[in-house]
Amino acid sequence: MTRAVKDVGRWGSREIGPGERGRVRVVVSETYAGADIGIPVYVWRGAAPGPTVFVTGAVHGDEINGTGIIRSIIVDKPFELERGALIMVPVINLQGFERHERYLPDRRDLNRCFPGTARGSLAARMARAIYDEIVARSDYGIDLHTAAMRRTNFPNVRADMDRPELADFARAFGAELIVSGKGPAGSLRKAATDGGCPTIILEAGEVWKVEPTVVEYGIRGVTNCLRHLGMIAGEPLAPPYRFETDATSWVRAAHGGFLRFHVTPGDIVSKGEALATNLSLVGRRLNVIKAPRRGLVLGMTTLPAVAPGDPICHLAYARKGELSRIERAVERLDEDALYERMKDDLSRNVFAVKR
Repeated sequence: MTRAVKDVGRWGSREIGPGERGRVRVVVSETYAGADIGIPVYVWRGAAPGPTVFVTGAVHGDEINGTGIIRSIIVDKPFELERGALIMVPVINLQGFERHERYLPDRRDLNRCFPGTARGSLAARMARAIYDEIVARSDYGIDLHTAAMRRTNFPNVRADMDRPELADFARAFGAELIVSGKGPAGSLRKAATDGGCPTIILEAGEVWKVEPTVVEYGIRGVTNCLRHLGMIAGEPLAPPYRFETDATSWVRAAHGGFLRFHVTPGDIVSKGEALATNLSLVGRRLNVIKAPRRGLVLGMTTLPAVAPGDPICHLAYARKGELSRIERAVERLDEDALYERMKDDLSRNVFAVKR
């Protein structure tokens, strides 16, 4: 697919030729004092022609696992780009990143403002600049996210699987779990995809952290996508299983209290299985929160103190028999497999007492 409308080799007065690597600065806004706000962009070009792929992190300023993934690619250089170009932006929302916050100073969510407008709000203007400078040069995109504050996510790719080319790209990443959907209005991935640049997101881990297995997982996924497009040598690595769904729901607390968890991210649960026991602060049992149906724990809260209606556990649902197939695939894995190490690391963020 070739649709980039801007030359990936020319950034203002700076030129990056085939086979070269370079850092450029894209101005997206101004400070209250009128100084430019520029985000660092790293451009790698292969010697031969090919697609251009963008990889972005920290669209939400506190979601820095993606920053860690991109930084590791830039520093460690885990692959040699042979064809096309790779545009890497470790931090999109620099103002939120510097304040360790999800949002921009005007309290808007940048990831609900794409493709933006040059005459709109601060967020809309920034979104427009990013869209014009990054998305408009690209044929595919990978946007890296984590769960929101006080939550963690089992790694999953999200994409509009009704679009064949996007579905192929999403599957190439090598994630075990793919959640299908068009994405929220104004999100970078939806705006880019609607504009002809098929874009996926990775959701993995927590805010304010760079988690080593999440970084390893993300690097493997980006590498797989570049292999799929013929930009680097090798074939994509297949996951131990693949589970695609468009059916998910949050299980919520019915009462306030203090939770004793019984599951961790990535667990498969049966209908009626206890997800958490809700206790008073002195240990009196208030109620048991149970799974409404058989599913996989896609995400969950990491904060045990809850009020009525607070989200506890995000479940992904499958067709009949599919989760049994997944259980059999997991049983065959070695304990040092990335999947097992990932699941073990994420479980440490939740104090769970198995029933």
